[in-house]
Amino acid sequence: MAALSPAPGAKAVLTPRESQVVQLLGRGCTYCQVAERLGVSLHTVTSHVKNAYRKLEVHSAAAAVMRAVELRLLEQA
Repeated sequence: MAALSPAPGAKAVLTPRESQVVQLLGRGCTYCQVAERLGVSLHTVTSHVKNAYRKLEVHSAAAAVMRAVELRLLEQA
């Protein structure tokens, strides 16, 4: 299976906050834990997740993390 290459400007696919949310989900954080760590409301986290899923064309946290890694959109921990 061929690795996906990021499209030109792919780093801009997710906002910095959406990237942070996806990264925290990939580390196993719940939405509540993400909200606490980022100092935002649960509703805000839900909005970021919804937008990230739409942009990445996925329907789950695991798929979002996998897709973001494939596209090299997440910082290495």
